[in-house]
Amino acid sequence: MEQPVVLQRIDVDHIRQDFPILTRTVNNKPLVYLDNGATTQKPKQVIDAIIEYYTQLNSNVHRGVHHLSQLATDAFEVTRRKLKPFIGAAREHEIILTKGTTESINLVAACYGRAFVGPGDEIVISAMEHHSNIVPWQMCCEERGATLKVIPINDAGELDMDAYRSLLGNRTKMVAVTYVSNALGTVNPVKEIIDLAHGVGAPVLLDAAQAIQHLPIDVQALDVDFLAFSGHKMYGPTGVGVLYGKEKWLEAMPPHQGGGEMIKEVTFEKTTYNELPFKYEAGTPNIEAAICLAPAIEYINAVGLDQIARHEQELLEYATLRLLEVPGLRMIGTAREKSSVLSFLLDGTHPYDVGVILDKLGIAVRTGHHCTQPLMDRFGIPGTVRASIAMYNTKADIDALVAGVERAAAMLL
Repeated sequence: MEQPVVLQRIDVDHIRQDFPILTRTVNNKPLVYLDNGATTQKPKQVIDAIIEYYTQLNSNVHRGVHHLSQLATDAFEVTRRKLKPFIGAAREHEIILTKGTTESINLVAACYGRAFVGPGDEIVISAMEHHSNIVPWQMCCEERGATLKVIPINDAGELDMDAYRSLLGNRTKMVAVTYVSNALGTVNPVKEIIDLAHGVGAPVLLDAAQAIQHLPIDVQALDVDFLAFSGHKMYGPTGVGVLYGKEKWLEAMPPHQGGGEMIKEVTFEKTTYNELPFKYEAGTPNIEAAICLAPAIEYINAVGLDQIARHEQELLEYATLRLLEVPGLRMIGTAREKSSVLSFLLDGTHPYDVGVILDKLGIAVRTGHHCTQPLMDRFGIPGTVRASIAMYNTKADIDALVAGVERAAAMLL
């Protein structure tokens, strides 16, 4: 009989020592950072790598024969090699380095759309998408004469899967959905979504910007066609992101941009394009950010995504129970499967006012519509207060948040 796997608890105190910014004060209060859905803080391993790059390696990549260029190129490609097992990709050249999730989605919408979407075709997204996974598909539909279909959600913030099934058909050319909602924390049943889409011959793009730092992802096990995420949401630098695409789609799609690196040969009569992945990496990339994503991946691997997920889930459950003790607090997003996001309102208050009071107490949260205006319209609200959890957060952070919300309620109600 197999023994159950026992996950070790992460050493949060030790982890916090790796994040220098967590020792600072804000408004003469210890920083309580709960805006991780917007961006995560960086461990000293990533910060040190940035300094090392600019003091030891700074050079352009893929183009120089001199020593620094070769060192920078090798370091740049190390990141691609580390990403391959991190997301379970079959081939390194299926991994495109971009500026972030937004550029990755725009790349697919533009290039796939030009190649495969025509008048009368349909693209399916969900009601909980970030604007970055709405607007590019709207633009694609407008340009190609296609129609955008939207999967509705229930009051808990869960996808209506029966409605999703009814939206699929022989005109469906793409399904693009978020893995984890940035505004609700809902974890979508992505494997089922993918299998159903493939049943009508449609590929699937997953926006994994809010999943990659919280949950183990295996693109081959999911059989997903495209996966997009950002480095700065997973403890890495800003300005670098990843697009995974199955080789068959990346080969069949036209390039996104023209310029250096994405070409094999250029004449005034004709240009031939470079092989994957360089076909989609025109121009000088954000070299520093791409190189310094590697230590962020190493850091996550060292802690362990399974352990991170367990720790964050415990905090999420604790925070949910504590916040619901606050009179007049309404939780927005109560899905059965959630990850690391608490969105809420205090009756009779505006989220901005609550956020300002929390900031005065040194507590960083996000307020507003979280780039999900259609979702806020679905709930009939202007926005929410959003606290989002990372591996370095503690129960003390949650207690400080709850005390801060109680103080805001006393001042505003």
